[in-house]
Amino acid sequence: MPTTVDLTIRPDDPHRPDVLALLEEHLADMYATSPAESVHALDPASLVGPGLTFWTARDATGALLGCAALKQLAADDAELKSMRTAGAARGRGVGGALLAHVLAEAVARGCRTVHLETGTQEYFAPARRLYARAGFVECPPFGDYVEDPHSVFYRRDLQGGAPTPGRGAAPHG
Repeated sequence: MPTTVDLTIRPDDPHRPDVLALLEEHLADMYATSPAESVHALDPASLVGPGLTFWTARDATGALLGCAALKQLAADDAELKSMRTAGAARGRGVGGALLAHVLAEAVARGCRTVHLETGTQEYFAPARRLYARAGFVECPPFGDYVEDPHSVFYRRDLQGGAPTPGRGAAPHG
């Protein structure tokens, strides 16, 4: 069984060359897995700006292990975006660590809920399992999303604080 990797999670620039490569891989996988109209992953330019925080997870050598973003939807509601674990780091707890970090940040910012959208295809099954372990439950579309057979929507109530998600890595839109 792979071991959990030591990592540091910090705000980062999605335009750094290694991050760009990971995000390009992420977008390519999203378009290869879902119809274009069902891809809601953000491009690097959309991961900067007001109301959006982007983090990367790196190991002690500085190698990129994964990324995630939090998009503020309202004063007390946010959306998890662009969560991705690098292929070489999958199954080592990176996805769970990123998710726990983002949820803790949402709690610290006064969010009462965090929403997310991910795919319904088998490719996204690890992501759906990770979110379920972290206390996310299915919900109707939120924000500007509409019903889509290729999307599933989740909501996590943060009233009890942020959970510590279980092991796992997750592709996420």
